[in-house]
Amino acid sequence: MAVVFISPRQRQRMFFTGITIVVGLFLIVIAFVIFFSQPKEVSKEVVFNKPKVTINFEIFDSDQFKSLEPVGEMQVQFFYEAKQDGQEIKGYISAVSSQEAEKILTELGYQITDLQEALIGRLNPFEPYTSTNLENTQTEETITTEK
Repeated sequence: MAVVFISPRQRQRMFFTGITIVVGLFLIVIAFVIFFSQPKEVSKEVVFNKPKVTINFEIFDSDQFKSLEPVGEMQVQFFYEAKQDGQEIKGYISAVSSQEAEKILTELGYQITDLQEALIGRLNPFEPYTSTNLENTQTEETITTEK
């Protein structure tokens, strides 16, 4: 029988120590390569590639462009109370201004008693519609104007 001077426990400890040293040296080499590497030199010459853009101004001479109409002014909705032939009328009318709304109503033969801008929308937009909210909607006569 052979005499062994190194115990199995000591052999195992030397094996793990050797692997730890090899892995540690590998990590140190990688760290040196990463941390001490220099960035590549970038050329100092600025390159600008001018895009080839051409603008066709002939569109301004076309019949389609000349027939365009400017956007009209935004109309506001007004609530009115008026009388016509002794009968009281309530309703809504859309016009650019209150003066324009008055002019339209007088042309229709109404005698205006009250004209005010309609309150559109709700204070709380997340409030569901209920029967009390629906009472304030436009159930009466509505007049719209087109130009």
